[in-house]
Amino acid sequence: MVLLRQLLGDVLRRLRVRQSRTLREVSTLARVSLGYLSEVERGQKEASSELLASICGALGVPLSQVLREVSDQFALAELQHAPVLAGDVPERERLPIAETVVPGAIGDSVFPEVNDMVAA
Repeated sequence: MVLLRQLLGDVLRRLRVRQSRTLREVSTLARVSLGYLSEVERGQKEASSELLASICGALGVPLSQVLREVSDQFALAELQHAPVLAGDVPERERLPIAETVVPGAIGDSVFPEVNDMVAA
């Protein structure tokens, strides 16, 4: 099972390394101890939203971008462990075709305001 904190740490580390920045530099800018930042990057500590915002600020990356990348990675991890064919899913767990949501399709959001923005 993939843990959210591990994926988040991987994304943060990847961003830092891409920028050729050290843990020390980012921890100083984010005002967090070097050891704690290291533990967050290794997925050993859960970071608060305030701490994540501070780390993202130090990296010059919006928190929303980090969370989007983590979400994408999490979705891929889930797909790797999900049944591939409908025949692999027991009948009682199958959704009727009308209830099946196609990701990325207009109107697939559970938030009506998102549909309004897409339609505009």
